[in-house]
Amino acid sequence: MDLVWLWIPATLAAAAAQTARNAMQRSLTQTIGTMGATQVRFLFGLPFAIVFLVLVGFATGERIPSPGPGFWGFALMGALTQIGATALMLAAMRARSFSVITAYVKTEPMQVAVFGLVFLGDPLTFALALAVLIGTGGVLAMSWRPGMLTEGGLQPILLGLAAVALFGLSAIGFRGAVLSLAEGSFLMRATTTLVVGLTMQSLVLGLYLALADRTALIASLKVWRSSAKAGFMGALASQCWFIGFALTSAANVRTLALVEVIMAQFVSRRIFSQNVTRQELAGMAAIVIAVTILLAFEPVGD
Repeated sequence: MDLVWLWIPATLAAAAAQTARNAMQRSLTQTIGTMGATQVRFLFGLPFAIVFLVLVGFATGERIPSPGPGFWGFALMGALTQIGATALMLAAMRARSFSVITAYVKTEPMQVAVFGLVFLGDPLTFALALAVLIGTGGVLAMSWRPGMLTEGGLQPILLGLAAVALFGLSAIGFRGAVLSLAEGSFLMRATTTLVVGLTMQSLVLGLYLALADRTALIASLKVWRSSAKAGFMGALASQCWFIGFALTSAANVRTLALVEVIMAQFVSRRIFSQNVTRQELAGMAAIVIAVTILLAFEPVGD
């Protein structure tokens, strides 16, 4: 199989790992707060990312690639916007159901397609546009509830939509960073970008919490077992996302990642005891159609 198609299993693995990590972080917000749970994916994920980099270097015999023009700017853009997006998403999840907020966040492919065209010159084909529209429609159908604009107030919706925009910019930033590395295989470039991004994020959030919310930082260290599990799943998800970004456009990756909404529905039912309705099943069907269009007609590779 052509290696370029590895973005498909990598994206599916990323979606599964991210669903697990989001559920873990959502649970942690109840004990260590939103910012404490936010930094868990970064601070506790960094050691695992370093292990990934060592293993990749050992397996391939490659050295860490040299940064090309724009690498640091793209990496910083991805790192900072991902911090903001994660904090906003977790804040929204405290007020609304896990699956509904996950659905909001998964309207991201629309922004990613536009951002990718503007910042990286990634093509926006008819097949991709159609898949994005159908998939986004399915996501909205799954999340819509009578009175949802007034139930619980507008704040969770606004937080979710703001998280969407930042997650979109984060995807573009990290893909730009991967592409800006001057040498190395897609696996080495993806893993190097992961370590750089998590290092930036750990430093920024660690400094912020040390100065502004030391209680949350100490609390996350006290529940280190739960934090380490969430950190590992976060690092694993990011590793797989970055592999996808190294092989195809961020819009392709994020559109296929809509399957995470279906995974979140399973988690909501099994863990948070939230039922799945016919409307949600119809939305899932639309997502499956969108993914089918993407895989059948959208070209892959850089």
